[in-house]
Amino acid sequence: MKIKKGDTVQVITGSKDRKGQIGKVLEVDRERERVKIENVAPVKRHIKPQKSKKYPEGGIINDFGTIHVSNVKLVKE
Repeated sequence: MKIKKGDTVQVITGSKDRKGQIGKVLEVDRERERVKIENVAPVKRHIKPQKSKKYPEGGIINDFGTIHVSNVKLVKE
């Protein structure tokens, strides 16, 4: 996989509102071959209260979903 964290990519397939969007790669999951792109595929995650320090109260978290690597292309800056 040639895409790394921090690269700028463009979505080449998918729904009308996602196709053509350009964003910066936030995370790369090499095992599942998926990338998380800034401002593409926003999702809301509902978190239960946990004993961990990250989400002790729980709540609704705004995050970005992942997209398969085959659906994006690297853009030269």
